[in-house]
Amino acid sequence: ASNIPVLCGVGGGMTGGDRTVRLSKDAEAQGASGVVVNAPMTNDVIEKMAKVIDIPIIATVLSEKADIQARLDAGVSILNVSAARTPEVVSAIREKFPKVPIIATGGPTGESIARTIGTGANSISYTPPSTKELFSRTMEDYRSREL
Repeated sequence: ASNIPVLCGVGGGMTGGDRTVRLSKDAEAQGASGVVVNAPMTNDVIEKMAKVIDIPIIATVLSEKADIQARLDAGVSILNVSAARTPEVVSAIREKFPKVPIIATGGPTGESIARTIGTGANSISYTPPSTKELFSRTMEDYRSREL
């Protein structure tokens, strides 16, 4: 069994170019179901990735100003919206691209997640509490029981 995540980040910020293309190939070979590129990734690198991998390329979108059509033309299959105003960005994308799959950050509450889904997100990404946060809660509980 593979130890790689279902989706694997392969660059776009500090990592790009041919290295990202190689990482994409390696991720696919290790069993990833898709690769994620950060917003700064160039479309020419996405095109190179699309020529050498068969798994979906997921591109992070930070605002409604992103050129979604250019991303799709380059080979992106799925959008990953991670914006300060995620529901609004999802809504704007959904108006122009009703069928493109969208993964989106949902925010910190059930209400914000429901709102993001309501604006057209197909899936929500959620960052669970860190080990440090979880352990801090446990330690607080232990300390509160001390006599």
